[in-house]
Amino acid sequence: MEETRLYYQTIRKELDAWENEMVSSPRLSNRISKGVQTKIQNLIPDKAQAAITVAIKAMVESILYGSSLLTQTKKAAEPTLSESEFLIERKFNTYYKLAVAQGIGFGLGGFLINLADLPALLSLKVKFLFDCGKLYGFDLDKKSERLFLLYVFQLAFCCDKRRLQIYPIIKCWDRVADDMEMDWGKLQIEYRDYLDISKLLQLLPVVGAVAGGAANHSLMKKLKVTAMNCYRLRIMDRDD
Repeated sequence: MEETRLYYQTIRKELDAWENEMVSSPRLSNRISKGVQTKIQNLIPDKAQAAITVAIKAMVESILYGSSLLTQTKKAAEPTLSESEFLIERKFNTYYKLAVAQGIGFGLGGFLINLADLPALLSLKVKFLFDCGKLYGFDLDKKSERLFLLYVFQLAFCCDKRRLQIYPIIKCWDRVADDMEMDWGKLQIEYRDYLDISKLLQLLPVVGAVAGGAANHSLMKKLKVTAMNCYRLRIMDRDD
């Protein structure tokens, strides 16, 4: 019991710091980088934009309307928070290494090969999110829990303005879940626009391999931090 209390105290500090980031106002540097990013996006062929659209739509459908992930992902026995997060970190390390290697490998392959990294990386992100939900002890047979995964995904990869809209929904999810839906079109636009400069540079010759590995490293880390803190919010609110 004392070990659990100490772990909660440690996690609370991390969670408070993350929550402060979630409610902070957009910074000037973010607005400037957004302008640079938009200019680079205009250099990316339409095929890349189309690939993102198709991949996002497939991801939303696989989460909400059924896939092998749903049948394989059963609710775990009630774990302690520390046990859950130990197992999640192990799972993440596996997906993380695959994502970085994948980004480097696809980055070496030229534009057409690089397009394959977009759905492949999305698949790793979805699998990690399902593992998070399962290992934290939530029932992913419920549509509301699968919808929660999509909101977590969107919170991880959205602009500052959208972050300020999504975070309050995440914070009170168990009270509003039944009223929530997901606009996959808006989600794919947010995700496309979020893709940082290094990920966009992966589609360009010469620098693609280095940029691809670095981008996948950054994107997976962002997803892990977001997902774990979103679930911590729900668990610690429930246990208080």
